[in-house]
Amino acid sequence: MSSAVSPAREGSDRAFYLANAAISLAAVALLGWILVLREPAGDTGALAFMPAVNATMNGIAASCLAAGWIAIKRGKRDLHRALMLSAFGASAVFLVGYLVYHWVHGDTRYPEGAPLRGLYLGVLASHVVLSIVVFPMILATFWFALRNRFATHRKLARWTLPIWLYVSVTGVAVFLMLRLAIG
Repeated sequence: MSSAVSPAREGSDRAFYLANAAISLAAVALLGWILVLREPAGDTGALAFMPAVNATMNGIAASCLAAGWIAIKRGKRDLHRALMLSAFGASAVFLVGYLVYHWVHGDTRYPEGAPLRGLYLGVLASHVVLSIVVFPMILATFWFALRNRFATHRKLARWTLPIWLYVSVTGVAVFLMLRLAIG
């Protein structure tokens, strides 16, 4: 079996990488604009239920990721595929919910004098940075699986899975820590 990449595949990959970079940069720019530069567009009490929904979506994604890892280790490819697609779906619903909530509500700040503020900010910082890093990794991992390039998929998934799992779990932790601090 040749390790050379066919010209058609190489061109297809190049187009994917460019699209992945453009989508990822646009997503980060949009999030930054909504959270940092833009004023909230509505009643700050509106959509008060959304952070709990978003944390639930992160929890579902984490559960699907862990179960999907177990499924593939046991050789259950179809179950693995279904669980990974479910994790992707839950993360996508989270992202849309997060954007909508922050569009209307704006950013929520951890109270200055509340206990565990330093821990919260550390967890939040790692969550944000790694969520930016993992987004294009998730897209690429799915790309290689959909293209039946499982050797490359596996190599990338070894990095993508733990980062995505960490981001999903810390998303729930950030919600709980903030909810406890605010009351």
